[in-house]
Amino acid sequence: MSNKNIIVIPCYNEATRLPLTSYRSFLTQSNKTHILFANDGSKDDTLIVLNNLASEFPDQVSVYNLKTNSGKAQAVREAILFCFGNFKDFNTIGYLDADLSTSLEEYITISENINETVVCAFGSRILKIDNHIDRKKYRFLIGRFVATMISNQLDISIYDSQCGCKVFSSTVAQTLFKEKFISKWLFDVEIFHRLISIYSHKGMKNICREIPLKSWIDVDESKVSMLYFFKMWKDLYTIRKRYK
Repeated sequence: MSNKNIIVIPCYNEATRLPLTSYRSFLTQSNKTHILFANDGSKDDTLIVLNNLASEFPDQVSVYNLKTNSGKAQAVREAILFCFGNFKDFNTIGYLDADLSTSLEEYITISENINETVVCAFGSRILKIDNHIDRKKYRFLIGRFVATMISNQLDISIYDSQCGCKVFSSTVAQTLFKEKFISKWLFDVEIFHRLISIYSHKGMKNICREIPLKSWIDVDESKVSMLYFFKMWKDLYTIRKRYK
């Protein structure tokens, strides 16, 4: 597995939502990328669908199965640690949402920013005149409010800390994902806290790249509930205390 990217894709009850045509098209054209699906205790046929895809592309697709639902943070963390124990000679590793709201092709473009100095590159849903960011208005407004709060907590200028497309050098990833995360869903915030603890606030400008996405499509049909806000504020408070 020389000179390869590894993309971890967490899945929970995605059997009927996975854009399999897009995955197949990408895998047919790319031979330097390995996709590891992390099935997070799905209750539907997700594991069957993933295993079938792995059978089609045995050299490019693997499946890591968590028997019980543990949340996105733990699913991604376990899958990344699994990669270090089972694969060799890969340069970058990161994660991407299963619905491909950010495409696999754009993930690869973002990964090309990783080098000897830059150890973290991530997508950003910045709406510009020359890109296509299809995001529901209420999600955009909520997202901007949350992102501003997170940026203030981190004390660094990040426009979109929560975009589900992040890539790391293999070296730094081992350190970032070694310890469990506090939050099941806001682990992106913890990742930035951990990067700051390694490289300092001043050093973040040198080792991180926030890349505006060319295209992003909001395919999530779930509603944002008041319970979500309560959990989010609770997690942010706990994270702040932990990494203070």
